[in-house]
Amino acid sequence: MDFAVLPDSPAAQAVAEPLTRDPGVRVVHHASGRPWLVGRWTDQELTLVSAGARRLAVLGRSTVDRDRTARALAEARSLGQLDAVARSLPGCFHLVASFDGWTRAQGSLSTARQIFYAEVRGVTVAADGPRPLTGPVRPARDGTPPVDPELLALRLLTPAPPWPLSLRPVWPGVSELGVGHRLEIGPDGGARTVRWWQPPEPEAPREEAAERIREALLACVAARAGATLSADLSGGLDSTSLCFLADAVGADLVTHHWQPLDLANDDTEWARRAARHLPDARHHFAAGETGPTWFETAPAGAGEDEGPLPWARNRAHMRRLLASVAEDGSNCHLLGVGGDELFGVLPTSLWSLARGHPLGSLSTVHRFRVLNRWTLASTVRGLADSASYATWLRATAGRLTDPAPGPDQALLTWGWEPRLPPWATPDAVDAVRRLLRATADRERPRPHHRDRAQHQCLDIVTRTGSGVRRLDAALSASGVACEAPYLDDRVVEAALSVRIEDRLVSGDFKPVLRRAVRGIVPEEILARRSKGEFSAEAFQGMRRNRADLLDLCDDLRLSRLGLVDPGALRTALLSPKSQSRQLAPYENTLACEGWLRSIAAPVPWAAPLAAETL
Repeated sequence: MDFAVLPDSPAAQAVAEPLTRDPGVRVVHHASGRPWLVGRWTDQELTLVSAGARRLAVLGRSTVDRDRTARALAEARSLGQLDAVARSLPGCFHLVASFDGWTRAQGSLSTARQIFYAEVRGVTVAADGPRPLTGPVRPARDGTPPVDPELLALRLLTPAPPWPLSLRPVWPGVSELGVGHRLEIGPDGGARTVRWWQPPEPEAPREEAAERIREALLACVAARAGATLSADLSGGLDSTSLCFLADAVGADLVTHHWQPLDLANDDTEWARRAARHLPDARHHFAAGETGPTWFETAPAGAGEDEGPLPWARNRAHMRRLLASVAEDGSNCHLLGVGGDELFGVLPTSLWSLARGHPLGSLSTVHRFRVLNRWTLASTVRGLADSASYATWLRATAGRLTDPAPGPDQALLTWGWEPRLPPWATPDAVDAVRRLLRATADRERPRPHHRDRAQHQCLDIVTRTGSGVRRLDAALSASGVACEAPYLDDRVVEAALSVRIEDRLVSGDFKPVLRRAVRGIVPEEILARRSKGEFSAEAFQGMRRNRADLLDLCDDLRLSRLGLVDPGALRTALLSPKSQSRQLAPYENTLACEGWLRSIAAPVPWAAPLAAETL
């Protein structure tokens, strides 16, 4: 699915005209007759509701009560009163409205569906990706595309750029909506962003929150269950629960499991146990040795125009998997990502717990410190820290080239400590430092929530949502959409409402999620306490693909932009590693390099708009 959103403005006709020349493009009009939605989508991906001259479109996977939505659309006195519709729908979708000359557009809270916007011929145009808004890609003489090199340098950070820089596109002139914001475009083509959603307070008791999560998960999985549905069956709680939820809503289910390489990883044993409880589903178990390996230098796909794919290391793996489930008739594949982010234990939860229950939290803090082998000094320092988000963001600029914190350090600050790899050039380091400091000093960004655990949870959810969005676009040629129900708005809201103390139950793994799916997932499966580990796949991938990775160093596009020292990268690739976390810095660098090598490819249907109207 690709689409652009045009304002109800006379100037919009000239913007849309180049696009409508393509017979494969679909057009939906404002009541005025002017083009409103232009792009490619299937009948199943668009639900259109009308109330007089007003229009509301839901693009994606959701369950829409047309009569109820039409009444809400007719009775609304402003664009803001459509918030109630946005808050009521399950699934993952874009919501776009044509309302008395105004246009509203928004994506999902996790950014798994996102809105980008830019000025085109004097009016604001929105789209579900940036490339329709960027202009034609004309590489420079050295072959590098016209992206912002400083913003690309940010993408070298491990684990990721901190918020709000994580939402800044690498394409000049293009903006991305903030979390919980909508875009409103007036009849004159001018635009404004409005915050329509705030994270809930973590105040819901465990039983109440679990029931909300259960209802949300069932509704969100059901929104995707109209045809054959496939899902990962890793053996872990998150993906396994999705399989049982899909079965509970009556989906025609196909599951897929890649057997891990490490014999100590018991994921396959638990996946087979789960499969025995799902006799109506079709199950596929693939040997790990036969699957693609991590760090393959597979070319980026035509859909990877937004920016470097965070999960590029296993792009080939996912292509093979989706090709397999497509043969069984699936056009939607469920991923379990988001479960760890929402229901796992973030270290900052201890900071939050200590603020709410200073004395009662002592035993829990001690237990986590001993379990994780954190030093006493780092734990006390982290708990005592009260720096604002802007202060923390500025401070990270001075630590970009420091050694990454070790596993014995309690990270209780606003986010994971970002680091640049040793092969980043001094120019790249200076550029990232300037961006971090300028953002902290000029914008003084506020966190998603004043509570660090709430902020960090939502921050990681948006990173994961962005990864799902880009992965889905990269693999769109398979005909199978990648979807992550844990990242749907209704599930995110319900999970964020859980009290901090109920997320930290001694001896209980993901206690709230387990309570939410009890009665749907068999007790035998909920009894699992182990968790799979995939260092073997990471090391095998590096061994198998090292020669190809070294070949990249002979002509690095990142080097042409002045961001990476190829000699330093080559040396690092040849150096032995004893822990899989030491391989993490390669992922973002290789993703950026692979993206730069592919980005000059033509973009279906979007190129005419950019070429003729910017």
